[in-house]
Amino acid sequence: MYPHERSLVKRLDDKPFALIGINFDNTKAIAKKCEENNKITWRSFWDGQQGPIAKAWNIKYLPTIYVLDHKGVIRFKGVQDKAMDEAVDKLLVELEK
Repeated sequence: MYPHERSLVKRLDDKPFALIGINFDNTKAIAKKCEENNKITWRSFWDGQQGPIAKAWNIKYLPTIYVLDHKGVIRFKGVQDKAMDEAVDKLLVELEK
């Protein structure tokens, strides 16, 4: 998913949009290497194996995708690729109204 996520971040650079990643690698060093190797430019947090973020957001598998609106309400779950673009674009249109 990284290429698609990179293109989404680039396309929405001037919009009120943020992509946030949560990394579940065993160590911060492994997570950092993954970010470097995959050219991740967006904010990413390391949570370790079943850390507090995974527990709070009920993350059982990867990828787990939530699309939140500007109020922090989960509006879409499990969307990827074109469906993710459509979900984000829909919320941006709603925000502009």
